[in-house]
Amino acid sequence: MWHVHGSWTTAFVHSGHTCVLPLDPERGPDGRGRARTWDWPVNAVEVPVDELHDTEIDLVVLQRPHEPELAERLLGRVPGRDVPAVYVEHDTPRGGVPNTRHPLADRSDIPVVHVTHFNALFWDCGRAPTRVVEHGVPDPGHLYTGRTERVGVVLNEPLRRWRFTGTDLLPAMAEEVPLDLFGMSVGEVPRRLGLEDAALRVYEDPPQAAMHAELAHRRAYLHPLRWTSLGLSLIEAMMLGSPVAALGTTEAYEAVPSEAGVVSTDPYVLREALRGYLEDHEHAIRTGTAAREAALRRYGLSRFLDDWERLLEEVSR
Repeated sequence: MWHVHGSWTTAFVHSGHTCVLPLDPERGPDGRGRARTWDWPVNAVEVPVDELHDTEIDLVVLQRPHEPELAERLLGRVPGRDVPAVYVEHDTPRGGVPNTRHPLADRSDIPVVHVTHFNALFWDCGRAPTRVVEHGVPDPGHLYTGRTERVGVVLNEPLRRWRFTGTDLLPAMAEEVPLDLFGMSVGEVPRRLGLEDAALRVYEDPPQAAMHAELAHRRAYLHPLRWTSLGLSLIEAMMLGSPVAALGTTEAYEAVPSEAGVVSTDPYVLREALRGYLEDHEHAIRTGTAAREAALRRYGLSRFLDDWERLLEEVSR
Protein backbone atom coordinates (compact mmCIF):
# COMPACT_ATOMS: atom_id res chain seq x y z
CA MET A 1 0.00 0.00 0.00
CA TRP A 2 1.05 3.61 -0.50
CA HIS A 3 1.08 6.44 2.02
CA VAL A 4 -1.67 8.50 0.38
CA HIS A 5 -4.04 9.54 3.16
CA GLY A 6 -2.15 10.02 6.42
CA SER A 7 -5.01 9.86 8.92
CA TRP A 8 -6.71 6.87 7.26
CA THR A 9 -3.40 5.01 6.96
CA THR A 10 -2.65 5.71 10.62
CA ALA A 11 -5.80 3.77 11.52
CA PHE A 12 -5.19 1.00 8.99
CA VAL A 13 -1.61 0.19 10.02
CA HIS A 14 -2.82 -0.50 13.58
CA SER A 15 -4.20 -3.79 12.25
CA GLY A 16 -1.01 -5.64 13.17
CA HIS A 17 -0.53 -6.87 9.59
CA THR A 18 2.82 -6.14 8.00
CA CYS A 19 2.01 -3.13 5.82
CA VAL A 20 4.58 -2.72 3.05
CA LEU A 21 5.08 0.93 2.06
CA PRO A 22 7.12 1.55 -1.12
CA LEU A 23 10.10 3.85 -0.68
CA ASP A 24 12.04 5.69 -3.36
CA PRO A 25 15.08 7.96 -2.81
CA GLU A 26 13.07 11.14 -3.43
CA ARG A 27 10.21 10.09 -1.13
CA GLY A 28 7.86 11.17 -3.89
CA PRO A 29 4.10 10.51 -4.10
CA ASP A 30 4.68 6.89 -5.17
CA GLY A 31 7.45 6.22 -2.66
CA ARG A 32 6.93 8.18 0.55
CA GLY A 33 7.46 5.21 2.82
CA ARG A 34 6.40 5.77 6.42
CA ALA A 35 4.79 9.01 7.56
CA ARG A 36 6.93 11.62 9.24
CA THR A 37 4.26 13.43 11.29
CA TRP A 38 2.17 10.44 12.46
CA ASP A 39 3.06 7.86 15.09
CA TRP A 40 2.92 4.53 13.23
CA PRO A 41 3.67 1.10 14.71
CA VAL A 42 6.67 -1.00 13.63
CA ASN A 43 4.55 -3.27 11.39
CA ALA A 44 4.39 -0.38 8.87
CA VAL A 45 7.54 -1.30 6.94
CA GLU A 46 9.38 0.67 4.26
CA VAL A 47 10.61 -1.42 1.30
CA PRO A 48 12.68 0.18 -1.51
CA VAL A 49 10.79 0.08 -4.79
CA ASP A 50 13.52 -1.94 -6.53
CA GLU A 51 13.10 -4.73 -3.95
CA LEU A 52 9.33 -5.09 -4.27
CA HIS A 53 9.51 -7.54 -7.19
CA ASP A 54 11.09 -10.13 -4.89
CA THR A 55 8.94 -9.33 -1.84
CA GLU A 56 6.14 -11.73 -0.87
CA ILE A 57 2.93 -9.72 -1.00
CA ASP A 58 -0.42 -11.23 0.05
CA LEU A 59 -2.71 -8.37 -0.97
CA VAL A 60 -2.48 -4.91 -2.53
CA VAL A 61 -4.39 -1.91 -1.15
CA LEU A 62 -4.95 0.47 -4.08
CA GLN A 63 -6.04 4.07 -3.51
CA ARG A 64 -5.38 6.02 -6.74
CA PRO A 65 -6.35 5.37 -10.39
CA HIS A 66 -2.78 4.78 -11.58
CA GLU A 67 -1.90 2.31 -8.83
CA PRO A 68 -3.12 -0.92 -10.52
CA GLU A 69 -0.58 -0.36 -13.31
CA LEU A 70 2.05 0.86 -10.83
CA ALA A 71 1.63 -2.24 -8.66
CA GLU A 72 1.85 -4.53 -11.69
CA ARG A 73 5.08 -2.86 -12.79
CA LEU A 74 6.71 -2.99 -9.34
CA LEU A 75 5.55 -6.47 -8.37
CA GLY A 76 5.48 -8.22 -11.73
CA ARG A 77 1.98 -9.38 -10.81
CA VAL A 78 -1.44 -8.16 -11.92
CA PRO A 79 -3.60 -6.93 -9.01
CA GLY A 80 -6.93 -8.73 -8.95
CA ARG A 81 -5.58 -11.67 -10.99
CA ASP A 82 -2.14 -12.69 -9.70
CA VAL A 83 -2.45 -11.09 -6.28
CA PRO A 84 -5.66 -10.13 -4.40
CA ALA A 85 -6.43 -6.42 -4.29
CA VAL A 86 -8.92 -3.88 -2.99
CA TYR A 87 -9.36 -0.27 -4.06
CA VAL A 88 -10.09 2.19 -1.25
CA GLU A 89 -12.04 5.17 -2.57
CA HIS A 90 -11.41 8.07 -0.20
CA ASP A 91 -13.00 10.82 -2.26
CA THR A 92 -16.37 12.09 -3.28
CA PRO A 93 -16.91 11.88 -7.08
CA ARG A 94 -15.82 14.74 -9.29
CA GLY A 95 -17.16 16.01 -12.58
CA GLY A 96 -20.70 15.18 -13.66
CA VAL A 97 -22.10 14.18 -10.28
CA PRO A 98 -24.10 11.99 -9.76
CA ASN A 99 -23.13 10.27 -13.03
CA THR A 100 -19.39 10.12 -12.30
CA ARG A 101 -18.06 6.70 -13.31
CA HIS A 102 -15.40 5.13 -11.13
CA PRO A 103 -12.00 4.26 -12.68
CA LEU A 104 -12.57 0.58 -11.77
CA ALA A 105 -16.18 0.49 -12.99
CA ASP A 106 -15.35 -1.83 -15.90
CA ARG A 107 -13.56 -4.39 -13.71
CA SER A 108 -15.12 -7.09 -11.56
CA ASP A 109 -11.92 -8.49 -10.02
CA ILE A 110 -11.15 -5.70 -7.53
CA PRO A 111 -13.70 -4.56 -4.92
CA VAL A 112 -14.13 -0.81 -4.48
CA VAL A 113 -14.23 -0.03 -0.76
CA HIS A 114 -15.91 3.28 0.05
CA VAL A 115 -15.24 5.12 3.30
CA THR A 116 -18.80 6.47 3.53
CA HIS A 117 -22.24 5.35 2.41
CA PHE A 118 -22.62 8.71 0.68
CA ASN A 119 -19.69 7.88 -1.59
CA ALA A 120 -21.08 4.43 -2.35
CA LEU A 121 -24.38 6.06 -3.31
CA PHE A 122 -22.91 8.74 -5.57
CA TRP A 123 -20.10 6.92 -7.40
CA ASP A 124 -21.16 4.84 -10.42
CA CYS A 125 -19.04 1.73 -9.85
CA GLY A 126 -20.44 -0.28 -12.75
CA ARG A 127 -19.40 -3.95 -12.60
CA ALA A 128 -17.07 -3.53 -9.65
CA PRO A 129 -18.18 -5.15 -6.39
CA THR A 130 -18.58 -2.48 -3.71
CA ARG A 131 -18.25 -2.42 0.06
CA VAL A 132 -18.40 0.30 2.71
CA VAL A 133 -15.97 0.37 5.62
CA GLU A 134 -16.58 3.54 7.56
CA HIS A 135 -13.69 5.47 9.05
CA GLY A 136 -11.98 4.45 12.23
CA VAL A 137 -9.96 6.89 14.32
CA PRO A 138 -7.44 6.17 17.08
CA ASP A 139 -8.77 7.77 20.25
CA PRO A 140 -6.69 10.90 21.03
CA GLY A 141 -8.26 11.06 24.49
CA HIS A 142 -10.80 13.33 26.15
CA LEU A 143 -8.53 16.38 26.08
CA TYR A 144 -11.11 19.15 25.74
CA THR A 145 -10.81 22.23 27.95
CA GLY A 146 -12.35 24.91 25.72
CA ARG A 147 -10.47 27.55 27.69
CA THR A 148 -9.50 29.52 24.57
CA GLU A 149 -12.53 31.46 23.36
CA ARG A 150 -11.91 30.82 19.70
CA VAL A 151 -13.14 28.27 17.15
CA GLY A 152 -10.83 25.65 15.62
CA VAL A 153 -10.89 24.72 11.92
CA VAL A 154 -8.73 22.17 10.07
CA LEU A 155 -8.34 22.54 6.29
CA ASN A 156 -5.57 21.31 4.02
CA GLU A 157 -4.71 23.46 1.00
CA PRO A 158 -7.71 25.75 1.55
CA LEU A 159 -6.71 28.25 -1.15
CA ARG A 160 -6.28 25.67 -3.89
CA ARG A 161 -9.40 23.71 -2.92
CA TRP A 162 -11.46 26.84 -2.12
CA ARG A 163 -15.16 25.97 -2.49
CA PHE A 164 -14.50 22.28 -1.79
CA THR A 165 -13.19 23.17 1.67
CA GLY A 166 -15.59 26.06 2.23
CA THR A 167 -12.74 28.56 2.45
CA ASP A 168 -15.03 31.22 0.97
CA LEU A 169 -17.32 30.86 4.01
CA LEU A 170 -14.67 31.80 6.56
CA PRO A 171 -14.88 35.63 6.31
CA ALA A 172 -18.59 35.70 7.23
CA MET A 173 -17.91 33.28 10.09
CA ALA A 174 -15.00 35.35 11.34
CA GLU A 175 -17.22 38.45 11.58
CA GLU A 176 -18.91 36.87 14.59
CA VAL A 177 -16.56 34.17 15.93
CA PRO A 178 -12.72 34.30 15.97
CA LEU A 179 -11.15 31.39 14.07
CA ASP A 180 -7.91 29.45 14.41
CA LEU A 181 -7.08 27.56 11.20
CA PHE A 182 -4.78 24.50 11.21
CA GLY A 183 -3.55 22.58 8.19
CA MET A 184 -1.25 22.41 5.19
CA SER A 185 -0.66 25.54 3.09
CA VAL A 186 -2.67 27.88 5.31
CA GLY A 187 -0.09 30.65 5.69
CA GLU A 188 -1.50 32.94 3.00
CA VAL A 189 -5.17 32.48 3.90
CA PRO A 190 -5.56 35.60 6.16
CA ARG A 191 -4.04 37.87 3.52
CA ARG A 192 -6.13 36.41 0.70
CA LEU A 193 -9.29 36.74 2.77
CA GLY A 194 -8.37 40.18 4.11
CA LEU A 195 -8.63 39.09 7.76
CA GLU A 196 -6.59 40.28 10.74
CA ASP A 197 -5.19 38.01 13.45
CA ALA A 198 -8.05 38.85 15.76
CA ALA A 199 -10.42 37.25 13.26
CA LEU A 200 -8.25 34.45 11.81
CA ARG A 201 -4.99 32.98 13.07
CA VAL A 202 -3.21 30.19 11.18
CA TYR A 203 -1.02 27.27 12.26
CA GLU A 204 0.94 25.64 9.45
CA ASP A 205 0.86 21.82 9.38
CA PRO A 206 1.59 21.00 13.03
CA PRO A 207 2.27 17.37 14.05
CA GLN A 208 -0.96 15.52 14.70
CA ALA A 209 -0.54 15.22 18.48
CA ALA A 210 0.31 18.91 18.82
CA MET A 211 -2.69 19.88 16.70
CA HIS A 212 -4.99 17.73 18.83
CA ALA A 213 -3.71 19.43 21.98
CA GLU A 214 -4.30 22.87 20.49
CA LEU A 215 -7.76 22.03 19.14
CA ALA A 216 -8.81 20.72 22.52
CA HIS A 217 -8.25 24.18 24.02
CA ARG A 218 -10.52 25.89 21.48
CA ARG A 219 -14.08 26.39 22.61
CA ALA A 220 -15.61 24.64 19.58
CA TYR A 221 -14.85 23.17 16.18
CA LEU A 222 -16.12 24.33 12.76
CA HIS A 223 -16.35 21.96 9.78
CA PRO A 224 -17.13 24.12 6.72
CA LEU A 225 -16.31 21.61 3.96
CA ARG A 226 -18.80 21.41 1.10
CA TRP A 227 -17.62 18.35 -0.78
CA THR A 228 -15.61 15.78 1.13
CA SER A 229 -16.19 12.15 2.05
CA LEU A 230 -16.10 12.88 5.76
CA GLY A 231 -13.22 14.91 7.14
CA LEU A 232 -11.40 12.85 9.73
CA SER A 233 -10.57 16.07 11.55
CA LEU A 234 -14.30 16.37 12.37
CA ILE A 235 -14.31 12.92 13.99
CA GLU A 236 -11.04 13.66 15.79
CA ALA A 237 -12.47 16.92 17.18
CA MET A 238 -15.52 15.04 18.43
CA MET A 239 -13.29 12.41 20.08
CA LEU A 240 -11.36 15.20 21.80
CA GLY A 241 -14.67 16.24 23.36
CA SER A 242 -15.25 19.39 21.31
CA PRO A 243 -18.73 20.58 20.35
CA VAL A 244 -18.98 20.89 16.57
CA ALA A 245 -20.79 22.92 13.94
CA ALA A 246 -20.71 21.21 10.55
CA LEU A 247 -21.94 22.17 7.10
CA GLY A 248 -24.75 19.72 6.32
CA THR A 249 -23.28 18.14 3.21
CA THR A 250 -22.23 14.61 2.21
CA GLU A 251 -21.91 12.39 5.33
CA ALA A 252 -22.02 15.06 8.08
CA TYR A 253 -25.62 14.34 9.07
CA GLU A 254 -24.70 10.71 9.72
CA ALA A 255 -21.64 11.58 11.79
CA VAL A 256 -23.03 14.27 14.10
CA PRO A 257 -26.19 13.41 16.08
CA SER A 258 -28.25 16.33 17.37
CA GLU A 259 -26.88 16.15 20.91
CA ALA A 260 -23.26 16.33 19.63
CA GLY A 261 -23.44 19.62 17.77
CA VAL A 262 -25.22 21.46 14.99
CA VAL A 263 -25.42 20.44 11.33
CA SER A 264 -26.99 22.75 8.77
CA THR A 265 -26.68 23.85 5.17
CA ASP A 266 -27.23 27.42 6.39
CA PRO A 267 -23.89 29.00 7.45
CA TYR A 268 -25.84 31.51 9.57
CA VAL A 269 -27.17 28.65 11.72
CA LEU A 270 -23.63 27.36 12.22
CA ARG A 271 -22.39 30.81 13.16
CA GLU A 272 -25.13 31.23 15.76
CA ALA A 273 -24.38 27.80 17.21
CA LEU A 274 -20.70 28.68 17.55
CA ARG A 275 -21.60 31.96 19.27
CA GLY A 276 -23.66 29.95 21.71
CA TYR A 277 -20.69 27.73 22.56
CA LEU A 278 -18.45 30.79 23.04
CA GLU A 279 -20.96 32.39 25.39
CA ASP A 280 -21.82 29.26 27.40
CA HIS A 281 -18.85 27.11 28.31
CA GLU A 282 -20.95 24.60 30.27
CA HIS A 283 -23.19 24.07 27.25
CA ALA A 284 -20.07 23.52 25.14
CA ILE A 285 -18.74 20.95 27.61
CA ARG A 286 -22.00 19.00 27.67
CA THR A 287 -22.29 19.00 23.89
CA GLY A 288 -18.65 18.01 23.45
CA THR A 289 -19.01 15.11 25.85
CA ALA A 290 -21.94 13.82 23.79
CA ALA A 291 -19.89 14.33 20.62
CA ARG A 292 -17.07 12.21 22.02
CA GLU A 293 -19.44 9.40 22.98
CA ALA A 294 -21.04 9.42 19.52
CA ALA A 295 -17.69 9.39 17.70
CA LEU A 296 -16.29 6.55 19.81
CA ARG A 297 -19.44 4.53 19.29
CA ARG A 298 -19.49 4.80 15.50
CA TYR A 299 -15.90 5.51 14.49
CA GLY A 300 -13.87 3.64 17.09
CA LEU A 301 -10.67 2.00 15.91
CA SER A 302 -11.64 -1.55 16.97
CA ARG A 303 -14.80 -1.55 14.83
CA PHE A 304 -12.82 -0.23 11.84
CA LEU A 305 -10.14 -2.88 12.19
CA ASP A 306 -12.70 -5.68 12.67
CA ASP A 307 -14.53 -4.61 9.50
CA TRP A 308 -11.27 -4.55 7.56
CA GLU A 309 -10.16 -7.91 8.91
CA ARG A 310 -13.34 -9.56 7.65
CA LEU A 311 -12.99 -7.89 4.25
CA LEU A 312 -9.33 -8.81 3.84
CA GLU A 313 -10.08 -12.44 4.69
CA GLU A 314 -12.93 -12.47 2.14
CA VAL A 315 -10.83 -10.97 -0.64
CA SER A 316 -7.83 -13.17 0.13
CA ARG A 317 -9.98 -16.29 -0.21
